[in-house]
Amino acid sequence: MAEKKGYVATTKFLIASPTKVRPVANVVKKMPCSKALATLEVMPQKGAKLISSTLKSAVANALNQNKQLDEDMLEIKEIRIDEGPRLKRVWFRGRGRADQLLKRMCHITVVVDEKAGK
Repeated sequence: MAEKKGYVATTKFLIASPTKVRPVANVVKKMPCSKALATLEVMPQKGAKLISSTLKSAVANALNQNKQLDEDMLEIKEIRIDEGPRLKRVWFRGRGRADQLLKRMCHITVVVDEKAGK
């Protein structure tokens, strides 16, 4: 029998570089959800707001699927920042030249579950 994965929320096609969002995700990894949301609230990075909205969605999924759960019982089991497609734009330069500007996207996946030591 497969092990229970937890409660998942995914946000896709966010225009933010995965390399800039991953350090924010590493700060809140394995934290209780209430503490992680408080930490993300005070962080100045754009990725903090993106991760926060995905985490709130995962917590709401958990509370709606399991009525006995409380928000204080949940912790982040896994948080994954994957690379999405890239928007390719033209960046005009001097002397009639042009470069390619890549606007990177990321997919954020957050898995929350009950704390191990119940």
